[in-house]
Amino acid sequence: MARLRDRRLSHGWCGATMKGMTTPHTIAVLGLGRMGSAMATRLEALGLDVTGWTRSGRTTGTVRTAADPADAVAEADAVLLSLFDGPACRQVLDEVRDVLRAGTVVINTSTVSPAEASELSGEFGPSYVHAPVLGSVPAVAAGALRILVAADGGVRDRVRPVLEALGTVRHVEDASTAAVLKLVVNSSLAGAVLALRDSLQQADALGLPRAEALDALALGPLGGLVARKRPFLTGRPSGAAEFTVGALAKDMALLAEASDAPLGAAAGLAGSPVGPEADIALAATVPPVEDAVLEPLRAYARGHATGDPAHFRDAFLPTAHIEGVREGAFVSWPLDAYCALFPGHPAPDEHERSRRIDAVDVHGTVATATMTLLHGADAFVDVFLLVRGADGWRIANKAYHRRAAAAHQRP
Repeated sequence: MARLRDRRLSHGWCGATMKGMTTPHTIAVLGLGRMGSAMATRLEALGLDVTGWTRSGRTTGTVRTAADPADAVAEADAVLLSLFDGPACRQVLDEVRDVLRAGTVVINTSTVSPAEASELSGEFGPSYVHAPVLGSVPAVAAGALRILVAADGGVRDRVRPVLEALGTVRHVEDASTAAVLKLVVNSSLAGAVLALRDSLQQADALGLPRAEALDALALGPLGGLVARKRPFLTGRPSGAAEFTVGALAKDMALLAEASDAPLGAAAGLAGSPVGPEADIALAATVPPVEDAVLEPLRAYARGHATGDPAHFRDAFLPTAHIEGVREGAFVSWPLDAYCALFPGHPAPDEHERSRRIDAVDVHGTVATATMTLLHGADAFVDVFLLVRGADGWRIANKAYHRRAAAAHQRP
């Protein structure tokens, strides 16, 4: 008990005041999923009076829970939200708004869009603290979260002991900025997961044992992710998912919508076959793209290598078009017109040419792919749309970009 009392004193939980109001001691945690439960458990262990509530009705049994959110917040000095998204925050806050006590602070650690964060901040005014967190369940237990905090100065000082019990606080200008920064940071995480996926697929294709590949990857830029997620990457998870594919995919969709800029990670995660409840590490362990998807692309490459248009008819749907800019003018060939460009024998410099498949992303019955063709002095980037029908995968359309084009080269 002495250690607990010392810890409480160090965080100012024995009557410290700011502008006549005490630092929150009674906390309602609304949302007892992985992160909410971890935060509630840590705050209670450090001496705060915590009441939890969860929409699912499932609880961990580590903190006292209320039957509905209004009961949870009735006596609370602060309400901490740990909910899945903006609509969930809106719904729950609408349910408790009329029973919040004067001076109760709302601390929102949920990941929401910048517009949603700004709206909530405007509605609740100085009593609203937007505080998205960086880190997962182990970081909560260690008090090592990084917290992006946007709040009025007086309220920020009031809740600082609570937030510092969970991790390190970084102050930002406003709620919208805090929300954006959280999404941008998660974008880097999504990119790392997808980069790890590509590295493991290449290692698998080259016959490297998974353990040996992970040992090497642990020495490079992805080392931190590999170290944290190794049990998931080797099929021996030591516990439940810490951060799910569905949650990260949701965050990437929010970022893409807010920025109105392309974001490959949004599609890459949303199309992951491991399922939304899987840990994000499992998105890096998906099996290589099946050969059936690659076969039309390989047939297309054979058409270029041999000059035989029959391979293109195997690769493309009969309705396909091949489009691009040729000698400064846009062209759109139907398949027959495209096949007529090929004489039935290899190009004279075929031994110097090369082709590679750069990327394939499968989304159910459709896929996109990119290839690079190096044909003498010319380089082509081909972008394909593929469709899986009754007779398997075929290329529905192709668009290409040609660099340093010479008039004698075929597309």
